Amino acid sequence: MAFTITVRELKDGLDRGDKICLVDVREDWEYSLARIEGSVLIPLGTLPQSLNKLKKNDAIVAYCHHGMRSADATGFLLQQGFTNVRNLVGGIDAWSLQIDPNVPRYR
Repeated sequence: MAFTITVRELKDGLDRGDKICLVDVREDWEYSLARIEGSVLIPLGTLPQSLNKLKKNDAIVAYCHHGMRSADATGFLLQQGFTNVRNLVGGIDAWSLQIDPNVPRYR
């Protein structure tokens, strides 16, 4: 079972009204530049001490800039017993390119 989701699959789920907890694992400065509406910021380095902010059985989608840090976060959450976690393939950059051009891109 692949623990990934594409930006299109995420957008379709959000449009359907699926209850999805969006976890942005980037840093504060990145979050202030660009974010997916409704997401919660938990920088990757603070994830171990922030587990109490998440519910084990919620549908969680982790994202970052391009999908590397969120892949680490997804693996970590699965190891901690979270059951329904996905990594957003391509991160917020793919979201900006394919879904919402109003979300700024950055390097």
